[in-house]
This record gives sequence, structure tokens and C-alpha cells, in this order.
Amino acid sequence: MGYSTPLLSESSEPPLLQKHLPSLDSTIELCLGDFGWAQFLQAIIVSFSWFFDAQQTFITVFTDAEPNWHCTSSSCNSSFSSLCQLPNSSWDWDRPKHVSIISEWALECSGSFITGLPASSFFIGCLIGGLVLSTLADSSLGRKKMLFLSCLMMSFTTLLTAFSTNIWIYSFLRFVTGFGRATIGTSALVLSTELVGKRWRGQVGIVGFFCFTLGFLSLPAIAYTHQSHSWRTLYFLTSIPTLFYSILVHFLVRESPRWLFVRGRKEDAISTLKCISPSITMSFSSLSFEQETWNVDLYSAIGVLVKRKWAFRRLCAVMGTGFGIGMVYYGMPLALGSLDFNLYLSVTLNALSELPASLVAFFLIGKLNRRSSLLVFTILSGVCSILSVLKGFNPWAELQIGLELVSFFSACSAFNVLLIFTIELFPTCVRNSALSMVRQAVVLGGVFSPMLAAAGRANGGVVSYGVFGVVVGVCGLFVVCLPETRGRGICDTMDEEEHKETANCIAVGLVV
Repeated sequence: MGYSTPLLSESSEPPLLQKHLPSLDSTIELCLGDFGWAQFLQAIIVSFSWFFDAQQTFITVFTDAEPNWHCTSSSCNSSFSSLCQLPNSSWDWDRPKHVSIISEWALECSGSFITGLPASSFFIGCLIGGLVLSTLADSSLGRKKMLFLSCLMMSFTTLLTAFSTNIWIYSFLRFVTGFGRATIGTSALVLSTELVGKRWRGQVGIVGFFCFTLGFLSLPAIAYTHQSHSWRTLYFLTSIPTLFYSILVHFLVRESPRWLFVRGRKEDAISTLKCISPSITMSFSSLSFEQETWNVDLYSAIGVLVKRKWAFRRLCAVMGTGFGIGMVYYGMPLALGSLDFNLYLSVTLNALSELPASLVAFFLIGKLNRRSSLLVFTILSGVCSILSVLKGFNPWAELQIGLELVSFFSACSAFNVLLIFTIELFPTCVRNSALSMVRQAVVLGGVFSPMLAAAGRANGGVVSYGVFGVVVGVCGLFVVCLPETRGRGICDTMDEEEHKETANCIAVGLVV
């Protein structure tokens, strides 16, 4: 680390960097080493919040699904594609009415707006919650409290959802659930990665992606084993474990020492470091850290990101890339639902395609250049998405599905790398806010996916997969505007990051 060694004399060090104090990153690595068992356990507990986050993100795939039906009289013709064209007495559901909100509340003829309202409400809640709550983890609450409150709110609203009596109450509670869970991913990712040094930062961040995949995979397993039970059972079974997990976070997880230092709470930060690694024997009395020169309130983090040109440029680039990735990430599973596959099997395959993406990121994140890998993954995703619907190119259904899976795998890999890249691009004081904005851009891309997936059903997916491919390919080009961060230490204040940006520009100028 450049700031962990003594400063050189005036004749050999530029004045800009001579008075620059040691970075928090170098000091924490000095105290804890790159990685220890205490840090590992903390990272595992924090990252497991992604498991419950994934369950609530995709739970409506089963609870809001339209069940299969069959004819019960000679006046019924099963060739009719719409139940609304048949008398109510001439057909019946294959399973009990309570297995889905569609059959329980008789929504089969209500139209796509009503039946899709709960899922849309959830994502709208995610957008609003991200904008309202994103800076709290950087300012007043911190990473741990934000994670605890988000999980607690999600568990309570999920439990209340099971008692919904109509589509309107149900949609409102889904909105509140989305609002509450909006910051779970960012708080967990930032908190876990701020507990370790740069060598293991990428791998620790990928642990959360594994947990998200496991949560996604748990849904078809739970739904299949309870397929004759009420849809309310799914909400019960996913809310109670989340409630216990929230209590676990409150008592076992420690706050980020980086955030505590940046907020001026040096004694609390030192106490946290000693708790994570009781073997620390060094003295902290002589340590001094660069303090941020601006006051962090609720929205000042976003304000500073906009005011500083280098930060605004980075934020726009990663958000633009995230928008394209989000459209494919949320759109592909929705479009796969139109295929003639078993619901449980199709969701399982969709979730399994995230697993190799997480494995690639976990084992190769230390070797992958962030910028070039993002460019490759987004272009590959776009090309495969377009090829999957080109007439005459894919005469076999297996080839079409294969191309779709490759496209989705590439989008998942790009999403994983993008989150790690964002963590490394922004300093501690605004990292959670920047990461939240990127996730909101991803969710915003997902907002348009249901409409595109519906438009593609009438033409074999040409519109949906065609647009997915073009958008993710074009948005991926934004990463060429960003600096490479692999192997680089992370900064803690805006001034420190600006010093590094200026030094890099000077170095490039000298080389040229």
C-alpha cells in the first residue's frame, strides 16, 4: 500500500501526496491481515441476507402463477386459450383454488395489469426504497443497523402478506416489502467487503451472490414440496426464518470499522477491530486518519457524487451499464415463463444458471480486469440474446434455450463484476450510496422487462430478446470510460480518491 510506508523527502515526493495521511485500508490490513476466521464468519453471516432477499424477489413466480385447468363438461373445449371464453361451470382448476392468488381471488379474467400489479408494486417499492434509504447506511444508521432494519421490515411485511384478503392489500404489502428490502443487498455487500483487505475483497463479495443463488434455488424446492398448500404457506415459510436471521444480525454482526472511522468514532472502530481479531497487540494511540471535510447527512452523499466531476462520470457509467444488465437479468426469467416447460423445472434451471456465474466470479475475480471483463460479458449476452430469436439460425428448440442460458449466464456474471467494480470505484464515505444507485439502475432496467416479455409472446420473443440484446450490448460500452481497479487499494474519503485520480493522471501524462 502506498500510504503505509514513510513519506519521502520533499525532493522525491510531489507536494500533493506528501501530506496525505495513511489510508484506512492500509491500516486495517496492518491490524487484521488480509483475511481471518473472525472476518470469514462475519462475512458469511452478513452475506446470508442475500438468501432471503432472493426469496422475496422471485416468490411471486409461484404465488401469482395461473394454475392449469381442465374441462368438466361437454360444453368445454380445451382448445380455447382463454378461460374467459368458457362458462364457469364447464371447467375447473387442476389443483385447489388456494394454491395461487389468481385462482383464489378469481383473477383469471382481470387482465395483465391487475394480475401483474403485485410484482410491479414490489419493484416500484424497491426503486423508491432505494432512493429514500440508500444514504442512511452512509450517514446516520451505518451498515449494520441498515441491514438489521431492512431484514426486520421485510420479514414482518412478508408475514403480513400471508393475511391479505384481496389483490389491493396484497399489492400494497408487496410494495412495502420491496421498499424495506431495497438496501439489503448493498448494505450486506458493503459491510462484508469493508471487513477485509483488498486481496480477498472480491471473493468475499461473491459469497453474497452464492447466497442469492441458493435463495433462488430454495423457492422451487419449497413450492414443489408444498404445491397442494395455500400460496400463503410460502410467505409463512420465508418470513419466519428471516425474522430469526434479523435477530442474529443484531447480536452477532459488528459494524464496519471503516465507516466508524470515517464518522469520527475512532474508539468504536478500534473496539470493533479488536473484537474481530482479539490477537491484535499494536497500539492505536499514534494512528491518525484522514477525516472527511464535508458533513454527511441524509442526501449529501449523493450531492457530493454529483458535484465532483470524476465521481459523477463514474456514477453515470456504472448506472448506464447496470440499466442494460438489469433489463436482461430480470427479463430473461420472465420471458422463459412463456415456454412450454414445467414451472418448477424452468425456475430451477434459471436459478442454476446463476451458480456457474457466481463460481466464475468467485475463483477468477482476483484475476479478471473489471473493465474488460464487463465489456466481454455484456457483448456476449447481447449477441446470444439476439441470436436466440433470429429466424433460421436456431432450427432446434434446444439451441434456442442454450443461447438464452448463455445470455443469462453472461448477464449474471456481468452483474457480479459490476457490483465489485462499483465498490472499488468509490470511497468509503459514499460507497453504499453509489452502490445503491447502481442497484436502482439495475431495478429500473427490470421495470421495463415485463412489458417487453409480454410484447414478445406474440412473435416468438423477437421483440423481447431483440431489445434485451441491443440494450445490454450498447450499455456495456459505458465501461470504457472507467479506470481499472483490479489490485488497487480502496480509499475512504473523497479527497483521498481525488488525490489518487490526480496522481494517476499525472503518471499517465509523464508516460506519454
